[in-house]
Amino acid sequence: MTQTVFNHPARRILLVSACALVDTDGRVLLAQRPEGKQLAGLWEFPGGKVEIGETPEETLIRELQEELGITTQIPCLAPLTFASHTYEDFHLLMPLYICRRYQGVARGLEGQAVKWVRPADMRNYPMPPADEPLIPILQDLL
Repeated sequence: MTQTVFNHPARRILLVSACALVDTDGRVLLAQRPEGKQLAGLWEFPGGKVEIGETPEETLIRELQEELGITTQIPCLAPLTFASHTYEDFHLLMPLYICRRYQGVARGLEGQAVKWVRPADMRNYPMPPADEPLIPILQDLL
């Protein structure tokens, strides 16, 4: 049996919850990271950092309301897959949920652009490295 030794400086793990919000036409909502934020200009699945005391589902309910004006509930969030990606100064662990039941009209409440995109067209929108591997999963599903 071979043992693998990982020899790298300690890095923090950042837990971020993301949502593939799907409309009645099978399109998925992408949000563009605004100027001034890390990875500005790239398109991503809406969501955010899981705060202390929150579950990933509670984070999504809060973030979808704050960022997009969308209201949903925990039973409407189905775990789909996750991303695990090492950035230079942290490791991102990101569960991706799919949500087809919500109330409201999505709009960028924090100045970010939003766009409904067919999964087959997602490669036309540059995404952060952690989000890119999620595209084929959505393409196969939707």
